Parts: sequence; structure tokens; C-alpha cells
Amino acid sequence: MNPQRLRIGVLGAGSISDYHIGGLQAAGAEVVALFSRTEAKARVQADRYGIATVFTDYRALLARDDVDAVIIATPDFTHEEIAVATAAAGKPMLLQKPMARTGTECRRIIAATQAAGVPLYVGFMHRYFGEIEALQRLLVAGTLGRLTMVQQRNATRGANWADWFYRKDLVGGGAVMQIGIHGIDLLRHVFGEIVAVKATTAITVPQRTLTDGRVVVPDNEDLALATYRFASGLLAAHAVSYSEVAGTDRFRMEVYGEQGTAWLRTERGLLAVGYGGGNWTSPALPPGNVGYRQHCHWLAMLRGEAPHDGSDAAGLASVQVAEAIYRSAAADAWEPVA
Repeated sequence: MNPQRLRIGVLGAGSISDYHIGGLQAAGAEVVALFSRTEAKARVQADRYGIATVFTDYRALLARDDVDAVIIATPDFTHEEIAVATAAAGKPMLLQKPMARTGTECRRIIAATQAAGVPLYVGFMHRYFGEIEALQRLLVAGTLGRLTMVQQRNATRGANWADWFYRKDLVGGGAVMQIGIHGIDLLRHVFGEIVAVKATTAITVPQRTLTDGRVVVPDNEDLALATYRFASGLLAAHAVSYSEVAGTDRFRMEVYGEQGTAWLRTERGLLAVGYGGGNWTSPALPPGNVGYRQHCHWLAMLRGEAPHDGSDAAGLASVQVAEAIYRSAAADAWEPVA
């Protein structure tokens, strides 16, 4: 492995691959190979980003000696199979969220990587927004005082380019697993362990038309409303929607404390801090866009310049919270997180 210019293979040529390939190249890595089950799709992406080699068999990419590490950005139902094969090939990996469809699948992935001695990272891009880093600094400094409540929102109109998003057997759930998992990890990342959940879910759009004209009937939720209790005693409300026409700009977070309030990605901007009486300020944010920041950090971890971020354990924990949401919705009761 060349510590100066790492050679990365990307598994998956869907829309999220744009984010990863662009971020890797901006961060100084060389993307040397790309996999997609559809050769034409792979070649379009390869031509767009100047990638030399494409594969329609991910195992052939994993067998390459000139691939130092891989990003797995394939559909959720393929994660366990491909991650286990990647571990067997001895390749460090960044596995796109959600880590897998169930906690059991996550644990099998972790076991395979630990047995092979291969580093596993799970990609939670929302951690790398500058406003999150700035919020964490405020919390460490005690600027907001003792926290009293948090509100989180993740919402989009829903994926309209593939039918598998709307099959519970293929994705393990619905909106919670697709976009809510971002909010779950972000809340854990900033505020600590979630120990119990009270939630309800619903299918509010019983039939959807995809961009290619196909009509799908979802069997998984497009709405979830959850209350989380953290180990600290803090409570958070989390709204997740896969049917919001205007959508939310990545996420919306409101943090309330005895001495101040912080709003992230709201009508007041990326980060605004209020102290009462209409007194709001906008703290400076660290430089760099989210893709550059995330991939710089991952490459630094691969080179041994930064410690492992624990995102493998976080990937499992976020899925366990999602599973608690589903149990709670079914039982109409508070549920502990495994």
C-alpha cells in the first residue's frame, strides 16, 4: 500500500458513487477500478471520472493487487455478501450506510472482518458537515448549558429510481433504514448512547410511480416518529419521512439547553445559536465540503495517521436502534435498544 497515494476500488455505480468518487479524487486518492452489475453503467461513470478499469464481477475487482482498499456502495441486500468477500480478500473497506439489513447481518460482517484482521469502516457522511463539528465544540465548551431536548428531522420525497427501496425483505425496513439511519447515527455521535425508543410508523403513500413508469406498492414505512432516551437521560424527538415533496436539506437539528439554543440547517442558516431576546449568532464553520472531509479522514485512517473511528460498532448500533423503532411501533411501547 502506497502511503502517499492510495489506490481505491469502488463497488457500485449508482448515484452515491458520484459522492464517493468525487470525494476520493478531491482528497488525493486514485480510483483505479469500478464495479457495476451493468457494464454500460460502469463505463459511463468510469469515463466521467477517468477510471481505467471496470468490472461486472466484484470478485475480480477484489482480486486485483493494485487495489489497496474499497468502498462498498451497492444495494443494501448485497452488503453482507460483498463485505464478507472483501474481508476474505484482505481489503480494508468503507461500507455505505446502512451497514446491513439487520443486526444479525451486521454482526456477521464484523466477525468476518475481525477474523481476517481487515479494517471495517461504515460511511456516515452527516458526521462530516462543518456545522456538526462546530456544534460539538459548543457542547464541549458548555455554551448551551445543560441540554434539555433535541429535535432531529430527516426527510426526502423518497427514492424514485429503483423498486428495491420499497421492499422490506431487501432493505430491512423503510424510511428509517434509508434516511433515518443518518439521523440515528448523528444523534448517537453527538449526544451518546440511545438506550430506549418509543415510536410509531406508517405507510402514507400506498402506491408510487418510479421515473421509469413502473408502479410499486411499498410494504415498508415511509413515516416514522420516534422518541429516544439517551444514557444521560436526555430525550430527543426524531421525525423521518420518505414522502416530503420539498424535502429537508440533508437534516434539520434543534438543540435546546438551559443557556442557549442551536439550530442546524434551518431557515436561520447552517448553524445559528440563540441566547434569548432575539439574540442569534452564526459561529464560523470549519472549511471543506462534506465529501472532501469524509474521504480525507478515511484515507488518513487507512494510512495510520488517525485512529479508527469506531464506525463499525456504530453501524451495528444504528441498526439496533432502527430495530427497536420497529419493535416499539409494533408493540406500542417503549423498547430497549439491544
